[in-house]
Formats: sequence, structure tokens, C-alpha cells
Amino acid sequence: MSCHEDVKLDPAHDVNVIGCSVCHLGNPLAITQEAGHKGIVINPGDLRVADKTCSVEGCHPTDLHKVKNSLMATNRGILGTLLYYWGETDSQDTDLTVEQLLESGESSLALDYYRKLCATCHLWKQKNDLPGLPEFFNDKGGGCIACHFANPGSYSNEFVLVADDEEGDDDEDEDGELKKKPHPFITKKVGSSNCVRCHNRSGRIGISYMGIFESEGYGTPFKGGKVTDKQLPGRRFYLEIADDIHHAKGMECIDCHTRNEIMGDGTSYPHYEDQLEISCKVCHDPNPGKTTKGNYLTNIETEAGKHFLVGKVEEKRHLLKPPKQGVCDFSGHKRVTCEACHSTWVAQCYGCHVKRDASGKHLDKLSLTETEGHWEEGRSYIRYERPMLGVWNDEIVVVTPGCQDIVTVVDADGEIEKSFDRFTMAAISPHTTQAEGRQCLDCHASTKTVGLGEGRIKEVDGELMFESTEQGIETSAGKTVPFDAYVGLNGVARQHSSRPELRPFNKKELRSILRLGLCVGCHNTYTDPVWKDYTDKTICSRKGIKNFL
Repeated sequence: MSCHEDVKLDPAHDVNVIGCSVCHLGNPLAITQEAGHKGIVINPGDLRVADKTCSVEGCHPTDLHKVKNSLMATNRGILGTLLYYWGETDSQDTDLTVEQLLESGESSLALDYYRKLCATCHLWKQKNDLPGLPEFFNDKGGGCIACHFANPGSYSNEFVLVADDEEGDDDEDEDGELKKKPHPFITKKVGSSNCVRCHNRSGRIGISYMGIFESEGYGTPFKGGKVTDKQLPGRRFYLEIADDIHHAKGMECIDCHTRNEIMGDGTSYPHYEDQLEISCKVCHDPNPGKTTKGNYLTNIETEAGKHFLVGKVEEKRHLLKPPKQGVCDFSGHKRVTCEACHSTWVAQCYGCHVKRDASGKHLDKLSLTETEGHWEEGRSYIRYERPMLGVWNDEIVVVTPGCQDIVTVVDADGEIEKSFDRFTMAAISPHTTQAEGRQCLDCHASTKTVGLGEGRIKEVDGELMFESTEQGIETSAGKTVPFDAYVGLNGVARQHSSRPELRPFNKKELRSILRLGLCVGCHNTYTDPVWKDYTDKTICSRKGIKNFL
């Protein structure tokens, strides 16, 4: 402390109480800088050293085991799914983890792709380990401090991501001397801005929650003759649209998601749905607070018969309301999940074009070395629009393109060595919840919503046919199905599903859902008496109405 006397920390880590060496190691009894810094660690939260720092007896002894087994550390779900999709394993439930890849150096076509294009979003990554790359990549990771790191005054659920051409503060002053930087706070008040460092690609849950629409790469609307300054990392432009109602109310990610979901409970789960314990019903229930795993939320208060969720950052109280009677409990919607109705849009990234060129090199984000094989990735198009629905474990859920892979492998001579297509739809909680649910016609009269894709149903020689707007594309592996076609009118799936328990609507379900589309344009309230006696055989009494379904 004779050198670092101006360091100020949060009360839980007050340097006047615990000093420096409890966290940073080194030699606290030394009187020279060289001796004092021997064995020092810059980041005590690094999972490689946390057993000697954060996790020692008297601090957080039980947490390291949980964190190391959490999905954010293992990436088991990402690795298992990628290997399975690309035909390298027979099951999605792999035991392979990031830690094992770091130790073994194991690779394959799928793992080479993961190492070079995916492996910056896990807790084993060290902060500032990618010099020369944009600040966005260097901000990620760091073990415990990936979440529990904050500069003073930076707790926020506002959208903050540094674009590629933006750099952090200079480490040196005008005279070339190292600047003194304030010691970051270690906090349990984790702002959503920390979460979105990783949760801004793939399902784009983090940015969707904040009302960020990743647009195509045109940079419009132009500003002062230049492209818009609203940019995401990866030279991705964005527009602002309606955010999730929970975000609009000032709620952070950690207000809903529990400690066990985020940090893990000690079990190494294969997929995200296994680690989750929160659902809409946990809060929106006459008796809220009990998770799907039987645990109780610690931030719910009851007062005068009313229940409140207390924000973990701002400590704001949010009144909890049960589902609307007569609407959410409508008998015809018993299988419909909350998200299926209240998520009015979802990110949909169609056509993932991936090429590996053996003549080039690419940085392996795990070994931090350049190795043979340069990857390029692009998409056909992206849409933020009404969600498609499917069935998961007999519940109706939102689905979106998971990985619509169009993979081309080019050898060192420029010849195509291998190519394949694998289109998959995945279940998702879009994090775009709105107070008002979707309109009846949005589901019952939409071929897109039921999984057929954009297009129209028509009668040809007395038979129903579906004419798709999207036609798919020709690739080196052959013609693809239409990007938005999850199922045919015959109920046969046209794309894979991300889980064995997930499927598109079958033929009977499709007919039943779309048949109601002929009715709900007029009978568009839950209290309409027509629904009391409605069956699949009910015929409209209006003259001239022909029911093909």
C-alpha cells in the first residue's frame, strides 16, 4: 500500500482491510517493486488462478467449482451442437469443454471453426489477450470479472458496445509515461452492459432485449453524408426499435436470471435449457417466487397482499402481475407458451455461408497462434419480424434459424475439397416481450408463423398447395430448401430441429391453426360466443364462404 495508497475499492474488497496480496498474490512483505511483484497476478478472477485468489477459504470457496462447470465456462452446448450439426458426433450431448480444448489442442473441421470464429465468448478467455484486435474482443472474458467487473459509475442496462474502429483509452500520457488508471470495482451489481459483450450474436438475445435491430450492412440512414454512427462490433449497423418491456421498466438481466443459472450450480449441463430455472410463471403467478427447480427467488417482497420484484442493481420495486384471466388461460391456448404470444418479433438470421480456405491462416482464439485455414462467414439476409412457432415437448414455442450452414472447404490449390448444407431451426426465448400479445390473425392467418414460410396457400384442382415466396439457393452441395420453410403443408419437416423434442406443426395441427384464420378476422375476441361450441367441423354460416381447410 505504500505504492498504491490511492487505490479505492468497493466496501467488500476494501484494501485497508484485506490489502492487495489476498487478491493479487505477490509478496506483501517486500520493500522493492521487483520483489513485491514476484508471483503477482493481474487478474485474480482468471479461472487459471482463482483457486488461489477468489476461491480461498474466507472468500468464495464454493463458487469456483460451480463457475468452472457452468455453460459460460464449458461451452458444452455450443461445442456439442456444432460437432453434431457438422456430422462429427452422433449426439449433441458431448462432454467436450473449453478447458479440455485448451489443454489438449484437439481440433477438427468443426473445432477449427469454433477456435477461430467462436472462441472469444467463454470464461476461460483472458482479458486483453488479443493485441491488435478491436477493443470489443479484448473486453470479453476474464473469469469472475467477465461479470463482476465495473468501472465506477458504470452499472447500467443501457446499450454499450464498442465498434471496431473505436479504441480504448491510451495507456500512455503525452510524455510516453504509463497513465495511472483507477482500480475497477468488483461488484455483485452486474449491469446488462457486461452481459451483452457476448450475447449480441447468434440468437442476439442481449441486443434484442435492449431494442437493438441489427440491420444489413448499408449504414443507413446516412448522417452528414456518411454512414450512420450506430455501429456494432464486426461493422454491423443497427437501428433502435421497441425494447423488451422488462428492459423498458429498468430491469437488468440479473433481475430475472438467477445466480445458479448464470454461475452454475456445480453440475456440468449439456445445454442451456438444462441450466435454466427461470420462466415467466416464476414471477407472473398468483404465488410467485418458486423456480422450475424448486428454488426461491431472493428478490421478491410481499406487501399488503401484493408481490414485488426488487431490482438487484437499482433496487427499484416492480409490481408483479398474474396472467390475465380469460385470455392467458383460454382453453384453446393451453399449450401456448408466454413467449409465443408476447414476443412480437425475433432476430432471424438466414443462410450462414461459411468457407475455409487452406491457403490462408487464421488466429486460433484458444492457442493465440495463427494456424493453417482461413475462415470467412456471411449471411444471406437478416430479419427482425414476427416469430415462427413450433412444438417443443408439447408446448408451442418460438423458433428461429439456428444454424443454416452452407459450408465450403477449399484446399490449398483453390479447389473445392468438400461442401455440405445443414439447415436447422432452433427454439428460442427472444427477449422481446411486449405487454400486448400478438393479434389472432398474426398466428392463425400467417403461413410464416406456422412454419410454412412467407407465401400463399391456393387451391389447384381441388387440392391445397403452398406457393413459397422464398425459393432457396443453389450451392456447391445442391439446391437448398427455402430459408424460412420449416415444414410443408403435408406436415413433413423440411429442416432439422435443434433438439430431438422440437418439431414443426404436423399436418393436423397446421390445418387446425390455419382453419381458424378464416374465423378470427370477425370473431376476434376471447369472449365471442362462437368459441363455446367451436370444433374442427364448425362451418361458417355466412354465404359464399368456402372452407378449404
